[in-house]
Amino acid sequence: MKQTTVTSGYPIVPRTEVDFDLDGDIPRHWFGGDAFKSRFFDAMSTLFPEGEKFFITCVRDYRDQITDPELQQQVKDFMRQEAQHGRVHKQFNDRLQAQGVRVDVIEAKTREMLIKMRRLLPASFTLAQTAAAEHMTSIMAHSFFERHEVFADADPRIRAMYLWHGVEEIEHKAVAYDVMKNVAKSGYFLRTGVMLYTSVMFPLHVFLILRHMLVVDGFSFRQRMGLWARGLRWLYGWNGLFRPLLGHYLAYYRPGFHPWQDGEMQTYQRWADAYARTGGDAVAAGNEAYASAA
Repeated sequence: MKQTTVTSGYPIVPRTEVDFDLDGDIPRHWFGGDAFKSRFFDAMSTLFPEGEKFFITCVRDYRDQITDPELQQQVKDFMRQEAQHGRVHKQFNDRLQAQGVRVDVIEAKTREMLIKMRRLLPASFTLAQTAAAEHMTSIMAHSFFERHEVFADADPRIRAMYLWHGVEEIEHKAVAYDVMKNVAKSGYFLRTGVMLYTSVMFPLHVFLILRHMLVVDGFSFRQRMGLWARGLRWLYGWNGLFRPLLGHYLAYYRPGFHPWQDGEMQTYQRWADAYARTGGDAVAAGNEAYASAA
């Protein structure tokens, strides 16, 4: 029985030898000197190692029920990619710990929360959380690739790391969804209800961590208020980071939705071609793909 709903045409390729020179001289505020922008992405990074483990486990819950060989292979490659994401972001997060950010505490609290959720909630709910989170990260990758101005002032190494992560999010963006819909047999209301829940809780956790980071950076209360005012406008304003994603985000609530129904792929393909051409140099591939989006 076929359990994949759409053949994407884009293979899921676990890339295990990526190197972003994360031990190099990366500035504390690597996003053009902007503390809020830098710490927003840093805060997301602190959640990734434990989050990726959670996603792997939630999909693995249904692995024995998968009969479609194509989906079985996709799940295997999905888990390898997610494990690699966790390792790379753990390396990045070690830099943050050295700056005084309590990454160890953040990871411990995140791990405790996710373990509690898996103990208290049905597997179908946590799988739906995984599918929702995968949709949110993949639409960010699609959008950021095509908007040269998004990372114009970012350090090339961190930009390359997020581009690589985004490429792989695009490649496996339908895996958890197909397991949720065709193996777990989850319905419309679970899918959309959990997306609403995730849409509130994920940014909330990011913002709480971001708040801690700005305190660690030594900004006064008044300075932090100014950073938040400008930062939230950068995120949610009319010309903000997230407004172009709204249509892609809302598509998830459409009956009959599938992740492969939309999403720009040209820049993704340019990155994949550049990565192959440079012999697996993820930083060079990121720079080339980013430059081509201008």
